Parts: sequence; structure tokens; C-alpha cells
Amino acid sequence: MTREELVAAVDEEISRLEKVRALLASTGGSGISPSSFGNRPRKKRVLSADARARIAAAQRRRWAKQKAAQKEKK
Repeated sequence: MTREELVAAVDEEISRLEKVRALLASTGGSGISPSSFGNRPRKKRVLSADARARIAAAQRRRWAKQKAAQKEKK
């Protein structure tokens, strides 16, 4: 490719990208801005009683294991 052809190809690409940018910036977009995600309050997650019991039992086992390891050190 010659220098003139390369310049023409770059100009075409710039033109295409400017059109795409104009379309994205127009009001016809999705209407969702990146900053709108951070402003929403998060939904509170709810655990079942069974899930809370399993988590609590697993934590007690971890604490017991840690306490036993500390007793062995002494």
C-alpha cells in the first residue's frame, strides 16, 4: 500500500468510529450509564435457617480445631 492509501484507510476508519461514537452518545442508547450501577442499594440476601445452621456448625468446627492446635503448642 502506498502512503496515500494508508492515509485514506485511516481516514475511513476515523469516520466510521465517529459515527459509532455519535450513535452511542445519542439518547437512543440503552439508557444505562456506568455510574448508575453504583447508586442502587443492594438487595439483602436471605439465608435459610438450615444454611445458617450449617455455616454456624462449620465455624464452630474451625474454632475447635484452632483451639486444639493452641493447646498442643503449650
